[in-house]
Formats: sequence, structure tokens, C-alpha cells
Amino acid sequence: MLLRGVFDPSSLSIKLQQLTTQTIQENFWQNKQQAQLVLQEKAILDNKLNKFNYLNNTFNDYSQYLQLALAENDTSLLADLQKTLLDLEKKARNFAIECLFNKPTDYNNCFIDINAGAGGTDSCDFALMLLRMYERFATLTNFSSEIVSFLADAEAGIRSATIKISGEYACGWLKNETGIHRLVRISPFNANGKRQTSFASVWVYPEIDDNIEINILEKDLRIDTFRASGAGGQHVNKTDSAVRITHLPTNIAVQCQSDRSQIRNKAEAMKMLRSRLYELEINKKKAIDNLNEANKSDNSWGNQIRSYVLHPYQLVKDLRTGYETSNTSAVLDGEILEFLKASFFTKE
Repeated sequence: MLLRGVFDPSSLSIKLQQLTTQTIQENFWQNKQQAQLVLQEKAILDNKLNKFNYLNNTFNDYSQYLQLALAENDTSLLADLQKTLLDLEKKARNFAIECLFNKPTDYNNCFIDINAGAGGTDSCDFALMLLRMYERFATLTNFSSEIVSFLADAEAGIRSATIKISGEYACGWLKNETGIHRLVRISPFNANGKRQTSFASVWVYPEIDDNIEINILEKDLRIDTFRASGAGGQHVNKTDSAVRITHLPTNIAVQCQSDRSQIRNKAEAMKMLRSRLYELEINKKKAIDNLNEANKSDNSWGNQIRSYVLHPYQLVKDLRTGYETSNTSAVLDGEILEFLKASFFTKE
């Protein structure tokens, strides 16, 4: 089958048994944090093994059905089986990618920060296009999405936004989206109809589980409340329910306005802050290994990871992998899975 060579169920079963043995030891819960990490790893491995068994058993079952259909020359059944097996192959290929995820946070939900860059109003509009693209991607892949922060531009589009994507391996799938995205098109905001190049930055970071300790002191926080901004009407709060939290030592600021409750918005903002601080620590460790590695690139020319060209031709191209497609409307409508897959095989 397709998974042969990328997944070893026997070694995984042995590892799973070792973790299970740990959980029944008398002193297992003496170190609560370590115990939680073991249980999390056990759940992830158990999930992988269940997925493999499902794919393998389903493949074997339908292979037998295929032999019967061929023997009886049942064209209708053959057509149905072909469709089913093609769908199963897609699932197997996605699972093969998931087997490459090796960071503890790859299994987590994630936040995506989108910020308009160089390009004026066009960049704000482009940032909104990217926000919608990730929302549509979540829908197409059975993830869930929630806009937790939204700052509209005065003329069109957004200056910045944060969207939360929830689901198994959400962070693993989307982590390579971090970088500068470039749009080339005839500007709808230019009276002379000139071609415009604009930029927007995307930063993906994991939602951090409660069992990972990130020490945040109350004295280091500044908490501001304000009214939510958005499309207007009944969905915009009339009270100061939106929350912005600034971590003074690092000057990291996060905000949430997705709920009418100030308490729930504060709780979600704290999750975002813990995630940002965790990511900051990870990046510090990376910087020690490579002092020349920049955490974030300039939001303009020469640093883009993907180009979306709508004029004078139609092309979306990832500059790291070389993967491209002329179906720009599909990509902007959320069909970015092939770009995500290609990003895991980028040559260093």
C-alpha cells in the first residue's frame, strides 16, 4: 500500500505499549507535568495507529471487492470502487505527510496572524483575501476556524487579523505558511487601472496546552478593554468587551474580540499570549544555533514565499518549492493543500 515505507506500525505499537506501561506505575502522577506529556504522546500515537489500521483495513476490504467486480465485470460497481479507492489514496497521502510531523506542537490547534504590508490599500485588501483563504481552507479540510482579532482598514480590507484554526495537526499542516505573500493584479483602488504589487505577512504559531509552563506575572501585563470593530450592525458589541493584553517585558500585544463576553475574550487572549511567548522562546533557541536566522522577514520586496499573480497572467507559485498552479481562484478559495504538502519536501 501507499503507506509502506513511511509508517512502521510494529515499532509504533511497541512505543505505545511502553507509554501505557508508564501510565500504570504507582509514581506516574508524582510529576504531573511529565505525566500530562506522556498522556499527550500516547494519545497522538494511538490516533496514528488507529488511522493506519483504518486505512489499511479499508484498502484490503475494497481490494477484495475490486477482484469480485472484475470477475463479474460489474461496471457500475467498478466505477464506485474507483472513486472510493481514489478518495482513500488521498487520505493515505495526507496521513503520510502527518507521519513527517515531529514537533510536539504539530498536533495542536494554531493561530494565524495576518498583517498588511507594503502596497497601501491594496495590501489591506490582500490581507483580507488571505484571511478568507484560510477560513475556506479550514472548511474544506474539516478544521474549524474562528476570527479572534480583526482590525479593519479605513478604506478597504484589513490592517491585521488573527484567526484560530482548530483540528488534529492544524499547526503541523499550516506551520510552513509563515512568511511574506505577494499579490500582483490590476488595482481596483487605482483610478487609472494600473497594475499594483502588494504584500501581506502571515505568521503561524501553535496554541499551547495548559500543561506547558509559561510563567506570566500579573505585574508584567497591561490589560485594555475596548469596543469590538467589524462589519457593523447587531454583531458589533455596544460595550467594551474586546480585550487587548500587552506583555510589558517583551512588548508582545494580543487582542481578542470574538465573543460578547469580556471574560471569555480575556481567557482567549491569554492563550494567544502564552502561545506567542512559547514561540518566542523556541525562536531564541533557534537563534543560538543560527545567529543569522531572522525570525520574521521585511514585509516587502525580496522576501516573499509565495506569489499570487492575477495580471497579466494567472499563476500562484511557491518560491520555496517551485510548486505552482494557474487556478488562482481555487487557491484564493482555500484550495492550498497541495502547496502545504509541497512545503514539507523543500530542499534546504
